[in-house]
This record gives sequence, structure tokens and C-alpha cells, in this order.
Amino acid sequence: MKKLLLLAPVIALLAACGTTDVYQKRADQERERQEAYVERAISKAPEWMTKVPLSNSAVFEAGTAVSGDFSMADIKAKADAFGKICMLAGGTATQQTKIYRTDSAVTSTEMSEMALRTNCKEVDLTGVEVKEIKRIAEGTRFRTYVLVALPTGDANILRRAKEEAKQREFAASRQEQAFKELN
Repeated sequence: MKKLLLLAPVIALLAACGTTDVYQKRADQERERQEAYVERAISKAPEWMTKVPLSNSAVFEAGTAVSGDFSMADIKAKADAFGKICMLAGGTATQQTKIYRTDSAVTSTEMSEMALRTNCKEVDLTGVEVKEIKRIAEGTRFRTYVLVALPTGDANILRRAKEEAKQREFAASRQEQAFKELN
């Protein structure tokens, strides 16, 4: 009798897996398709997506995004990576999240929304560059992976040139005042 009771759930499980319900099969296929997209996004991700390069003269960050529009996937992935570089260099971010959840005896429903603002006013990102970019198809959408680098110190030629131009401008504006002070 005990063996029969133990076999009943196993038989029920096997019967459910081998269902002939067309709609259940359709739902299972959709779930499997979504899982395959996630697995593919992970397996096709470049190594630098999880192990960003290390350097004594630059900081690196990676970003990724997906969109139905090719350009929008690129823009969102770059924004993700630039935001991370900004935070790494001491910038600030604000985040607001709204979550509404309702539960009943038979189902749970959740609605969530997140807005993130990266503000890089206090960090000069002059010289940041896209080092690598990779794009893959994800169903009918585009996924972009991007690696960005911000050179530091003397390696950041663009920032150094910007600072030198600012110093020349200051010197030119100060020149007249300095001569007036001598008189």
C-alpha cells in the first residue's frame, strides 16, 4: 500500500509533463524560449562583461541593454556603462522605485517601475571612450554589450588638453588686471 501511495504523485507528475493540452504546450514553449534568450545572453556575453580589465592608467566598466531598435540598444548600453564609470569616479545617482503588489487566494500580481538618474556634474568624464562593443540578436530584439574606459592622470590626453586651455583662458583674462595692479 505504501508503494502505491508513493507512486501516485510520480505518475501524476509524468502525466502532467506529457500533456496533450495545446495551450499548456504553447505556454511551456514560450517559457522555454524566454529561458533560451537569457541563457544565450549569458553565453554570448564577452568575458569583459563580468571581468572588466584592470589598468594602472584607466578605469573600465561594462554595460548591456536590449531594445527592438538597433540604435536604442547601443544608446542604453552606453548609458549603463557611462553611469557606472561616473559612479566609480565619485559621481552620484538617485533612484526611485515604485512597487505595488496584491495577493489573493489564487494569484499574485506585481507592478513595478524604476527610474534611475545618474548625475555626473562633479565628475569630469572627458576622455571616456568606447573600447569594445558587441551586438547579438535576442529573438526579434537587439542586445548590445559595451566596454568603456576612462583614462586617468597623464593617460587622459583630452582632459589634460581641456585643463591647459582653461589655464590659458584664465591667464589671458587675468593679464590686464595684473598690469593694472602694477601701476
